[in-house]
Amino acid sequence: MKFTFTEKIVSLLLLLLSIFFVALAQSNGQQPTQVAADLQRAAGLLQSGKLDEAESILRHLTSTNPNNSDAHNLLGIVLDQRGQTEQAEREYRTAIKLNPNAVSARTNLGILLGHSNRAEEAVKTFEAVLQLVPDHPQATLNLALQYSAIGADDRAVPLFQKALTLGIDNYTIRYRLGVSLFNLKRFKEAAASFQAAVPLADNAAEPYYYLGLIAWNTGEQSQAMDWWNQSVKLRPQFPAAFFMLGEALRSNRKVTASIDYYKHALEQDPAKFVYYARLGGVYITLGQPGPALEVFRRAVQRFPQLPQAHYFMGIAARANADYELAETELRKSLELEPDNVNSLAQLGFILFERNHVNEAESTLRRAIAINDKHFYANYDLGRLLVKSRRYDESIPILQRAAALKPNNPGAHYQMFIALSRLKRKDEADRELAVFKDLEEARKRRPRIEGDTDDDDAQNPSSSSPQE
Repeated sequence: MKFTFTEKIVSLLLLLLSIFFVALAQSNGQQPTQVAADLQRAAGLLQSGKLDEAESILRHLTSTNPNNSDAHNLLGIVLDQRGQTEQAEREYRTAIKLNPNAVSARTNLGILLGHSNRAEEAVKTFEAVLQLVPDHPQATLNLALQYSAIGADDRAVPLFQKALTLGIDNYTIRYRLGVSLFNLKRFKEAAASFQAAVPLADNAAEPYYYLGLIAWNTGEQSQAMDWWNQSVKLRPQFPAAFFMLGEALRSNRKVTASIDYYKHALEQDPAKFVYYARLGGVYITLGQPGPALEVFRRAVQRFPQLPQAHYFMGIAARANADYELAETELRKSLELEPDNVNSLAQLGFILFERNHVNEAESTLRRAIAINDKHFYANYDLGRLLVKSRRYDESIPILQRAAALKPNNPGAHYQMFIALSRLKRKDEADRELAVFKDLEEARKRRPRIEGDTDDDDAQNPSSSSPQE
């Protein structure tokens, strides 16, 4: 069972109404006899859901007794129930102005503000309630929920815990306490809170999802997958859980098996770019550039102003040997994010492949100026200089590339060419020997699915090192 923030607020509102009726009954002795009777009758009608009749009485009361705080508060509740938020807020604020100690009106106002996504105002309102009544159970819980909603988990946790000691114990409080503890990386306490939440709601999938995240963060990958499988069993439409199952399989080099889980995540929530990026990236890793291109076509249609979408579209086009499309997409990416070193390095490669040597060189040098430890920017600039017969210039750049990725044979072969042309035979022979050793080691290495890192997967080779 999934509780939305709105559902939580509504359920708490009903609790607060019952608290208000008790307070009203206690204060009736201080009201004129007829006013007290009318307030009591309106409260009873409101409690039984007869909003029209309750509103009629309360309109009359606020007209004949405009300074009666309780009448304005009750009318605010009626309007709140009807969804007339602005009018309800006005009545709550009038009740508070007439009686600054009106706890019920302040609490109802706080709920309305939270319901209206005005978290900061809601926080101040609930804080004011707790100044008046430090152990007010519902205000304590609502303030905890508001702190949680704005990411102030360090403030939310003690309030959730206090609410439990005040006698409020339900799924919402246990689950939200678990989330706040998880965000604070207090994993052991978070796990206990999620475990306590499970029996308090039928078929709740979210606690299992978070238990999976806790297991993942503490190195228990197998247990994490068990929790996530449980969560999608309970809630088949759970994109975040499917995505994490894909992540777990991919991290364990079961890349092919991860595809279906990434697909489920993307189908269920096409509004998250990371789902496109991961699914398309897996296709590229597996040497399936066609499906990758289709995934990223959808991404750029959905996110035309996102530079990463165009970047990955460029990668997929490169993998499909469609260099014209790759150039177009990489330029779009750079229009949106001019200093993205990966886009610059990729564009430099594409321009070099298309024989636009001068622009390729300036683009690769710009990438290196931003990050001189970018392997492919250095390697491709080194290749370009070798091909342009600028051998002396190429060597320090290729040496830097070789230092960045010592097991990459290409940089050593390019140095062999440059040193040979410079007639530095001994050095050239050493680089050729290193190249051959690395190539032999690469051929002997067993082919393991998912063994390619993301950097290499995004830079599929269009030519052998010898070229």
